[in-house]
Amino acid sequence: MATMTAPTTEWLAARGWKAFPFQRGVWREMARGHSGLLHATTGSGKTLAVWLGALQTLADTEVPLTVLWVTPMRALSQDTLLALQDAAATLAPHWTLAARTGDTSTSERAAQQRRWPTALVTTPESLSLMLSRADAPEVLKRVRLVVVDEWHELLGSKRGVQLQLALARLRRWNPALMTWGLSATLANLDEAAETLAPGAVIVRGAQDKKILIDTLLPARIERFAWGGHMGLTMLPAVVKHIDAAASTLVFTNTRSQCERWFQALLEARPDWAGLIALHHGSVDAEARRWVEAAMKAGQLKCVVCTASLDLGVDFLPVEQVLQIGSAKGVARLLQRAGRSGHAPGRRSRVTLVPTHSLEIVEASALRAAVQAGHIEPRRPPDAPLDVLVQHLVTVALGGGFRPDELLAEVRSAPSYRQLSDEAWQWALAFVRHGGESLRAYPDFQRVVPDDEGVWRVPDARLARRHRSNIGTIVSDAVMSVQFLTGGRIATVEESFIARLRAGDVFLLGGRALELVRVEGLTAYVRTAKAGQALLPRWGGGQLPISDTLAGAMLERFDEAAQGRFSDAEMRFVAPLLTLQAEWSALPGAQRLLAEVLDSNEGRHLFLFPFAGRTVHLGLASLLAWRAGRDTPATFTMAITDYGLELLSATPIDWAAQLRALLAPVDRATLREEVLASLNASELARRRFREIARIAGLIFHSHPGEVRSQRQLQASASLYFDVFREHDPDNRLLRQAEAELLSAELDVDALGRALARMAAQTLDLRQPARPTPLAFPLLIERLRERVSTESLAQRLARMLAELEAAAGGDAPAVDVGSRLAFGDVQDKPASHRTRRRRR
Repeated sequence: MATMTAPTTEWLAARGWKAFPFQRGVWREMARGHSGLLHATTGSGKTLAVWLGALQTLADTEVPLTVLWVTPMRALSQDTLLALQDAAATLAPHWTLAARTGDTSTSERAAQQRRWPTALVTTPESLSLMLSRADAPEVLKRVRLVVVDEWHELLGSKRGVQLQLALARLRRWNPALMTWGLSATLANLDEAAETLAPGAVIVRGAQDKKILIDTLLPARIERFAWGGHMGLTMLPAVVKHIDAAASTLVFTNTRSQCERWFQALLEARPDWAGLIALHHGSVDAEARRWVEAAMKAGQLKCVVCTASLDLGVDFLPVEQVLQIGSAKGVARLLQRAGRSGHAPGRRSRVTLVPTHSLEIVEASALRAAVQAGHIEPRRPPDAPLDVLVQHLVTVALGGGFRPDELLAEVRSAPSYRQLSDEAWQWALAFVRHGGESLRAYPDFQRVVPDDEGVWRVPDARLARRHRSNIGTIVSDAVMSVQFLTGGRIATVEESFIARLRAGDVFLLGGRALELVRVEGLTAYVRTAKAGQALLPRWGGGQLPISDTLAGAMLERFDEAAQGRFSDAEMRFVAPLLTLQAEWSALPGAQRLLAEVLDSNEGRHLFLFPFAGRTVHLGLASLLAWRAGRDTPATFTMAITDYGLELLSATPIDWAAQLRALLAPVDRATLREEVLASLNASELARRRFREIARIAGLIFHSHPGEVRSQRQLQASASLYFDVFREHDPDNRLLRQAEAELLSAELDVDALGRALARMAAQTLDLRQPARPTPLAFPLLIERLRERVSTESLAQRLARMLAELEAAAGGDAPAVDVGSRLAFGDVQDKPASHRTRRRRR
């Protein structure tokens, strides 16, 4: 078959387009029936490459469900569907296209099942739900192509594992199935391709897209800066930047920051009402779709958003992207930059808006990493048993299974390639009777073999319960927020609403709302009167900086130590770095900086590994535990992305002990030490709740019943305690501990950090006062101990004293107003100051 058919040539020519070489390469491979991974920059034509290949290769067929297009977010399904329909209308007019996600209405689902479309846009969860249908083998064996959009977004998650298992099932029914993945930001391409489809080819697309990365520098440098701000001191500059462009996306890292910036922009420019909009995951789906459509039509000047617009949505009119605060990683920055200039040949532009001085160094490091082509790898999870257990029940519903046959199928999924026979037998026993400790309870006899040896779900009630809870996106339960008079506003995490009392005011959807009452999973509100609003405190804001970004930052410090400031950002931040070098030293790729300072509080150790918050949390706990084994002591801890502080009331000779306390150990020993240094039991209990949900031990919703987050936690805790007492070798308990160590504490990254520090030269300094790098750690700790008013007063005094010692003026920033009016981002308790007694 030719690489491009005449109708395709004519369709492209009618639009003034020509096929790129990488697109022709995809069409060649698809014509040969090969699976593959297409890696190209955002906006370079990836979707068109695979979709035109599908239309050329498969257009002669009119079989229902010929193509499944899997998107990582259901919010992208309609946009994806619109993108596919244009070419299909001309090149395959006999095809029908539809979307099927959690947002699809019951009536539309029923209509699809009466006559399935030729191509279906769906999500991993909805695909698993289709696998649970009794007629799944008959319906899905006709699928000839599965396209996985934004594969990098799924690769490193349990949702990606769920998709691996679904693809293994489809390949069993159709061994000739083609699987194609699309990605723009991946480093480990070979692993990503093999995880998607064994033997998949890699097609590399255009990687020369021009990306302009610049920084919106503040009016003056703050030599003593602290993190956690909303960044609103940059508001005038941001307003000016937005005003100069026709269209802008303003990305924030949290929904609370998104809400606050939206309000601040409206307050600064009331004439922009109706021209700027808000977009995040808690905004109502209809409102989000309106924003997306209005932005595409060029009707909006600016959208303030979160990761809800990171992926897939094609905003051709967007002229520029602003990133408030650090993007935390190279891949995330590239993904967001690609939202502008989202078309072949167009330049993407992202402007970084630092919220504190050290983020200016991050900005320089990010650009250097992009120019060097350094991107973070994504690693698939290793054989999560909770996902496997869920899949076993799904397959038992979808026609049943024979264990030996299914084991071979499961092991064909790369994440389960090394699945042991013991783990497989445990999973079978768990779905058959809940394991040894739950054998007596009928609700856990979910899957049983029939007389012919086929394992099925015999209980219709259990079948309905499983189908209503399929999915591995486990997060805080959500509540609907609506006006007393009617009208749904948005959804918000239950844990946030649970902290409020009637009469409390909060921001949501760009409005100040007063909570009136809560009924079930609905919070009733009314428009608040003028007054101070309580900011929503959603999770997600404390993503650690990546190893790639941290390494690039240390290279910037090395250059600064040699007196080289190579770009505008580094020249701007030179006064801070120069002062740091004068009072102490600068960290570097081969130099581990530690500072010991005595104050009336005790002895402070400041250590700067630049390994990110997650690693620093484990490292601080580990150091305190190791230091306290011989000499009992009380430690107060604080962490940032750049370093950690340990404060002890009793003197500790860090100069003599630190190198030994940082000694690397083997993986097993490190795991034991980390678990011993933390309240690991309580952390594992919380992790177990999410595993229990996926594995089907607890359910967020039963037919006719929805359970609260508090009920779920209570149920999960009960199972946790039962297993620990009566079934201590339960593999879900082991998984909770393993995930705690790998995901929340990242022990492997901690081990790498210890090994890296062991190879570095330890540079221990004893400055006379807090240095510019140490100052943010002091503020982290003070935030936990004093009120906002007291903190403002103390901050102002400290800044005045430090600036005086540095030979400068007092800072121009009004510290009190910054704290009082919400220019501080809330910190999850797990990442705040920790107190450790030894």
